[in-house]
Amino acid sequence: MDTRRSEQAGGANHVGKAQVGSLAPGRVVGDGRYRLLAQFGVDERGDAHLWRARDGQLKRDVALTLLVGDPADPEAARLARRTLERATHASKFGHGGVARVLDVLALGSGITSSEGLLGVVVAEWTKGSDLVDLVAQRPVAPAAAARMVQALAEAVEQAHQNGLVLGLDHPQRLRLTPNGALKLAFPGPLPEATLRDDVKALGAVLYLLLTGRWALPGGPPAIQPAPLSPQGRIVPPRQLVPTVPADLSSLAVRTIEDGGNGGIRTSAAILRMLDQVAEEEERTQLIKAVGGDPAEGEGTVWTTKKPVKDVARRRKLALGVTVLVVATVVILAWGGLMLINVFQGDSKASGPTINVAAPPASSQPAGQPPASSPPAPPPSPTVGAAVAPQAAAVYNPDGKGDNTARAKYAIDGKPETQWRTEQYKQQFPTIKPGVGLVVTFKDPINLSQIKVEGGTPGTKVEIRSATEKNPDFDDTKVVGNGDLKDGETTIPLAQPTQGEYFIVWITQLGGDDGKFQTEIADLTFLPAG
Repeated sequence: MDTRRSEQAGGANHVGKAQVGSLAPGRVVGDGRYRLLAQFGVDERGDAHLWRARDGQLKRDVALTLLVGDPADPEAARLARRTLERATHASKFGHGGVARVLDVLALGSGITSSEGLLGVVVAEWTKGSDLVDLVAQRPVAPAAAARMVQALAEAVEQAHQNGLVLGLDHPQRLRLTPNGALKLAFPGPLPEATLRDDVKALGAVLYLLLTGRWALPGGPPAIQPAPLSPQGRIVPPRQLVPTVPADLSSLAVRTIEDGGNGGIRTSAAILRMLDQVAEEEERTQLIKAVGGDPAEGEGTVWTTKKPVKDVARRRKLALGVTVLVVATVVILAWGGLMLINVFQGDSKASGPTINVAAPPASSQPAGQPPASSPPAPPPSPTVGAAVAPQAAAVYNPDGKGDNTARAKYAIDGKPETQWRTEQYKQQFPTIKPGVGLVVTFKDPINLSQIKVEGGTPGTKVEIRSATEKNPDFDDTKVVGNGDLKDGETTIPLAQPTQGEYFIVWITQLGGDDGKFQTEIADLTFLPAG
């Protein structure tokens, strides 16, 4: 373990705790199963030491939260038991923003009193970067910071809807994944942690990304605390880094501070504000892409290329730009042809057909055909016999999925059986980008249409093609979309698409008034004829 990592751990040589000094790389804990590799921090508020370790049985790296303490101290033992209970509940929670809890070890159940530990929380290892290392280089660009906290806030909102506290109010418990998302890498909420503490932590993480300072008590020594005004209030990020937008600066402070009527107390409110910031950033990036920005590159700070996972908004934005470009090209082409006709004097020169209102019948010379006629509507695409999928599964990149055991009912050909999503208190994409069903065919088909029977009205879906059963969302491609209505809904693809895997992706749920849910009775897949 290098010197810098030891300093960031911030307490590996805790005074008066001989057992902590023995926590060194190479030591084996958890009944001889986990070999310590490197320490990534210490949450001193609960003597929780954060380590990367090697699971000797399953031959994989894991994240360990080691609860250090004296087994003879009844109060310390009680607090450790409470943390382990909370970690056990968290093991049932699945979200891409939280590392999955694999095991929870307690005294007499995985660890012995001679180890100097009161408990161990074992989680999957999160690849990526240490958050402390990230902000030590320079502050994160405001737009990137908003995106990173947005993904973390989605995890908090879903956990809170399930009555769970995540305990992410310490920066060394978080890591930045290779795709640019923040993730709670060392789960294990402190005994006294509340839902409000999770919300304040989101503001503190945003403050940290924008300024490199930590604005809550109990931060690691490697990070400077946020400065306070003479009145004892947190100095807004904009005063430390002038390039931070005023709205984002205000959001961080209002989320952290408890007093006043302007405080932000829920992750849902944070998500709404971050969504506005992200939308404004997308407009700014569009302007830069079209017209260029001479100031670009001057004073640039760290950023991430990972886009906001709001597919519906990105699609609308891209569609609007495409329509403007196509319209401009058509007008220029038509104008050019008209000029050619004028200079050449060729009355027979052809140009694009313009549909206008037909003149009155009395003004048309007898026997002469009309100057132009409206084009005939395109013929409906022909389709072949329906092809039954081999399997169906719930597709949810941000978690375990909704009612996974019922996915098979969407392709069983029985309208009386259905698959349905969970019931949500908030609409997509506030709680998460969406959820859907991925179907697998035995052999690739040239899909032309999908019929949805028994769908919940008001539901919006995208049809996406994929190259595997569990693809990354960014690797899927939109090939069609539609709105579900009562009875049967036919969703044609923009053009027939060859593939073995297709996803029916729900971007907006049916229902209202805090009871958002979509049901699908049956899916029929029709290839091109």
